[in-house]
Amino acid sequence: MNNIASMIDHTLLKPDASKDSIESLCKEAVDNKFMAICVNPYHIEFCKELLKDSDVKIATVIGFPLGANTTEVKTFEALDAINKGADEIDMVINIGALKDQDYETVKKDIQSVVTAVNNRALVKVIIETCLLTEEEKIIACKLSMESKADFVKTSTGFSTGGATVEDVRLMKSIVGDKLEVKASGGVRDVESAKAMIEAGATRLGTSSGVKIIKGN
Repeated sequence: MNNIASMIDHTLLKPDASKDSIESLCKEAVDNKFMAICVNPYHIEFCKELLKDSDVKIATVIGFPLGANTTEVKTFEALDAINKGADEIDMVINIGALKDQDYETVKKDIQSVVTAVNNRALVKVIIETCLLTEEEKIIACKLSMESKADFVKTSTGFSTGGATVEDVRLMKSIVGDKLEVKASGGVRDVESAKAMIEAGATRLGTSSGVKIIKGN
């Protein structure tokens, strides 16, 4: 399962996450050679110290989990996160604006973060597939491509549903080789992990990484 390990963002985004639980997350990520951890911004500096002698990347979430922060706030959050040591930025789109067909606002929102990051970190765009129609999913992927993000990501894991094979396949069909796809939310066992990868995901956001690579 080593190849799957290198695709895993070992995730802990619960609001009650303690320092002990974050420390355990980082240790598991190092021990199992996961690609990254994914934590809330408050924990970045602590994780940076814990992971300083490892190759594990630090991902954090921006505009999370609703995506309804202003563009200015998301931009500040992203810059602050990078300055504190984040390597990857997982930002939530403005879902309401997408529903309103205000595509210029959605695109500006993503572009502002991408521009602020300025290649200092990867940008993953969380489109929250469970709240979107198929047409909206396609548009969100296209806007992410136009904004020069690095990934499209299915879900926050905090809404009404997580990643599905169908959504990952659809997203991959839209972005092709221009962006990568991250499946997140509900990837809890090796079967679902393999199914997401076969559908086109190159990164998996999960809190079940240890279980997955043990083949459970």
